Amino acid sequence: MNEIVEALAFLLGFVAWLMVGIAIPNRYWKVSTVDGYIQASRALMIAAIVFGTFGLVATLAGIKCSKIGGENYILKGRIAAIGGVFFVLQGMCTMIAISWYAANITQEFFDQFYPGTKYEIGEGLYIGWSSATLALCGGACLMCACKVNTPEGKIPYPYQPSSRGHVQSPVATSQSVNYGRNAYV
Repeated sequence: MNEIVEALAFLLGFVAWLMVGIAIPNRYWKVSTVDGYIQASRALMIAAIVFGTFGLVATLAGIKCSKIGGENYILKGRIAAIGGVFFVLQGMCTMIAISWYAANITQEFFDQFYPGTKYEIGEGLYIGWSSATLALCGGACLMCACKVNTPEGKIPYPYQPSSRGHVQSPVATSQSVNYGRNAYV
């Protein structure tokens, strides 16, 4: 590589670190200056990311084609159902955070006396609502479709053969009474 390019890259990297050092003491970067609902939304989204990660790991461990858990499909079904619970929790945290943020944006937008910057609902919120809905639906499908009960829990039903092929009529039984057993042609 050329020495001039390396020196320029080093200089630009140093200037970038210098700008970060200048920007961090700014009032905007302090957590205490951010509104409470934004901090709560951040915390809910971090919790949603953690729940989604746990759900993904549990679901990948619980699918039938994985080697984790051996051939015990009951255990695998329970693990996949736990992954579904984590996905439902992820969807709920995301939905609460996004809806709360959108409600505050709407409230501030229509407030005539609000002195700050007014924001509008944008694509990020729509993507958040869509992802929360998909996480809720996916988690519900995982919880409903997984085999979590034991085979002993099945209710045995007695076998009842079908009577479609043989039709019994009361007229046929009454005519056969009139003839003897050896009265055939």
